[in-house]
Order: sequence, then C-alpha cells, then structure tokens
Amino acid sequence: MFTHTHALQYEAKPDGPDPDFARKMQEILGGQWGEMTVATQYLLQGWNCRLPGKYKDMLLSIGTEELAHVEMIITMIDRLLDHAPLKPDAADRSKEAAAGYGQHNPQHLIVNGQAASYQDSMGNPWTGAYVTASGNLMADFHYNATAEMQGRLQVARIYNMTDDPGVKDMLRFLITRDHMHQQQWLAAIEQLKEDGLEGLPVPEAFPLDEEIGDLGYTFIQASDGPEAANGRWASGPSIDGRSEFRAAAIEATADAPTLPPGDPRLYSTPQTEAHTMLQKAKDLLK
Repeated sequence: MFTHTHALQYEAKPDGPDPDFARKMQEILGGQWGEMTVATQYLLQGWNCRLPGKYKDMLLSIGTEELAHVEMIITMIDRLLDHAPLKPDAADRSKEAAAGYGQHNPQHLIVNGQAASYQDSMGNPWTGAYVTASGNLMADFHYNATAEMQGRLQVARIYNMTDDPGVKDMLRFLITRDHMHQQQWLAAIEQLKEDGLEGLPVPEAFPLDEEIGDLGYTFIQASDGPEAANGRWASGPSIDGRSEFRAAAIEATADAPTLPPGDPRLYSTPQTEAHTMLQKAKDLLK
C-alpha cells in the first residue's frame, strides 16, 4: 500500500527559470541511471524478494525514498520551465539568442504542456529495460551500488552546469543521498556474506567442481598490452579466498569450426549438395 504526502523530502525551487537546464535535468530523471530507474528497480527487487526480513524491508524503504526524489526532480523541472519562451525573443535576433533558444526541449512545451516527462535529456523514453531484478541479492546489490555511482556521477556533472543557487542546493541533497546509498549497498553486500546467505562467485550455490580447471582464477592475456597482468587481478590471493590468481596467454583449445550446409529452403550460401543435385537433374531435363 502506498500513501502520498504533498510535502517534498527536500526543497526543489530554482531561483529562476531555465528551460535549457530543465532539459539537462531530464537525464537524472528518465535516463538509464536516473531516479526513475533506481526507484522502480529497488521496489521491484523488494516486491519480488522471497526472503522476509531486513533485506526486503530495506529494499522497499529505499525504493520509496527514490520515488520522493522523482517527485523533487519533476517539480524542479516544472519550475525551471516557468515563463519558457514559445519563440525566440523578438527584441533579440542575435545568433547567440537563437542558439540558446534552440537548446531547450520542445517536447516540454508541445507534448507535456510546460512540464517534465519520463524521458532522458535527448528525448528518449524511459524504459523498464533499464531495471534489473534478478532474484539474487548479491548480484542485485552490486548492480545497485553501480547505479548509485553512475547516478551520483551524473548529478555531480550537471551540478557544474548551473549557477542557480536553488538548483545547486537540491542537487547537493541528491549527491549526498547517493553518497549514503553507495555505502548502503556495499554494506548490504558485506551483510549478506556475514549472514551466510550469498558470496562470490555469484551464484555461490553453483558447484565449483562443475567449473573447468583453474580458469576461474586465471587472468587471460588476450591483448598485446604489456601491463595487462601487472595488477591485483593477475596474482595473489583470489577475492573469494579459495585460490590464487594467475596469468596466462590466451590459447585455442578447440578446432576451427566447420558448419554443415543449411536447409535448402532457406537459400543460404553455400547451397546444399541435395539442392545442387536437384538443379543438375533439372538441367538434364531441359
């Protein structure tokens, strides 16, 4: 069950309108790493979670908070669109004015009536394909940490694209919460290990004796970059604590593939022997 409170979690009020920046803010609303993605992702993971208790409750709590961030960003975009010009300023016919006018998103006015939409900064619609909910909490929590890192990176970038104090204040709040959420997912990963629920590699329950040799601990040098193996990933104890990393050059272990002719009804190249013989028989009857 959901309820809604009209009050915002944090103020979302610019000091003045800015249709160009409203377009930029669409990225952190409806882009791949925007608030629409993380809000629906965490909620879907929570609703689907078959493990009752702290992990499910945490997922539903953070997903609901992210919905509050969606509302804040939409409110900010709408306010940035106040007094948006419907055409270039008639009193200023300079190239600079025309260029500036051209940076706004016309769909904000034409499609949404001076309002935000679930799209990115280029007008691409937000899609549920951005959302990951695998059912494996270890895999999902790693992906959630990535989402928070990418999201904080993008908000930090657009923070430097405006001088509006009101906008920057709200962006500081989002950046701060993304800081916490990165730590939250990394802490949750450690908690899963401590609780003995999941570890590396994911899924931990898959039997290791089904893996092939020591390839699970071998860094394969498949490029001629001389420094490729000079890192933690190629020597020393493995991250899962079960073995040692090593490095080896890539090598072929199977013969070159030779595929049989395809179904003649699909007219692939080369033609099948049966098709060729049929054609020869037709030629003889001519």
